[in-house]
Amino acid sequence: MSQPTPARTRVCPDCDGFPAVKVTLGGRDRAGHLRTVTAHCTACHGTGTRLLSSINRAEVSA
Repeated sequence: MSQPTPARTRVCPDCDGFPAVKVTLGGRDRAGHLRTVTAHCTACHGTGTRLLSSINRAEVSA
């Protein structure tokens, strides 16, 4: 008996579903808080997903 094919995921291939990261700036402010900057994935604009059509085009061109 055949098994159903699972749906293709829409995870962004550039960030693997982790669209935003915090990068430390290497120091603390006067209150003792760690200084950080948030960096977002430029391919998916911080959503973590991509349209299937854009992922398919990337696989074909590779």
